[in-house]
Amino acid sequence: MLDIAIVGGGPAGLSAAITAGQRGNSASIISNDSAKSGLFKAPEVGNYPGFPKISGPDLLRRLIDHALDSGASLITDRVHTILPTKGAFQVGYGSDIIAAKSVILATGIVQSALFPGEEKLLGNGVSYCATCDGMLFRGKKVCAICLSHEAEEEASYLESIGCEVVRLRTKDISISGEKQLSSVIADGEEIKCAGVFIFRQTVAPHLLLPNLETIDGHIRAGASAETNIAGVFAAGDCVGKPYQIAKAIGQGQIAALHASEYVIGS
Repeated sequence: MLDIAIVGGGPAGLSAAITAGQRGNSASIISNDSAKSGLFKAPEVGNYPGFPKISGPDLLRRLIDHALDSGASLITDRVHTILPTKGAFQVGYGSDIIAAKSVILATGIVQSALFPGEEKLLGNGVSYCATCDGMLFRGKKVCAICLSHEAEEEASYLESIGCEVVRLRTKDISISGEKQLSSVIADGEEIKCAGVFIFRQTVAPHLLLPNLETIDGHIRAGASAETNIAGVFAAGDCVGKPYQIAKAIGQGQIAALHASEYVIGS
């Protein structure tokens, strides 16, 4: 079991991984492809102390190399669930799960708005993980809302296990049902189905982790980066403004220091 699982491979997550390694903790960073991040696309970063006019890709590569040299591992995949269990957290990504004593959320800003009905019916017909939940819908019609690079692969997997898959590539979506999903309305057309799989590039933190407190779309975190869930810490843009690299680096360090203390005491 890992000491610390870090969700997000931007400056906050990489800073957390560096500090975790320096404190003797085993840590893994689970992140989408860094080459698709906003920082990687920045031709110049002009306000990071000590590195005037460094490019976004160069700064990100230096941070990644430092994190790896500190002993962290890097997993390139999308995290879709975090489930608290006794004494640990089960972090689901792709078709795999990793267990950790503590979690640091450094997801950045998740800009995608939720579809009407999505949060209400999450776990009752709405899913983000084909591998986790696909077998529940074998022989049934499901909708796959394809908004990420991996979506087609996920939809094909659902077909391979016997689901009838309707692929949707629109954002004009609403999800209907009382206690259980009954249909999806896409571009004004109602599609009766048993389930809907939403494949976005990222999942909002409060949907990743049940009962996580947020405020105005940001994770509620204290001065020690602690959230309302023991063992879970948050850092960087996901906890609010200012959206600055230097701030994210500092918060990542704070989160790792307190996650390390939590691991020692757990």
